[in-house]
Amino acid sequence: MAFFLVLLSSAIALVIIGALVDGMLYLLSIGVLLFVAAVLYLLVRSVWRLHRRRPAH
Repeated sequence: MAFFLVLLSSAIALVIIGALVDGMLYLLSIGVLLFVAAVLYLLVRSVWRLHRRRPAH
C-alpha cells in the first residue's frame, strides 16, 4: 500500500508542476502515465489477493 501511495503522490505532484510551469507539459504527461500505472498496480494487486485465497473445504 505504501508503494501505491508513493506512486500516487508522485503522479499528483508531477501533474501539478506540469500544469502550472510553462514549458513543462512533458511532466504533465509523465504524471498522467504514472497515475495510470499506480491504478493498474492497485488493480493487479487486488485481483492477485482475491485469487490467492482458497476456499476452505
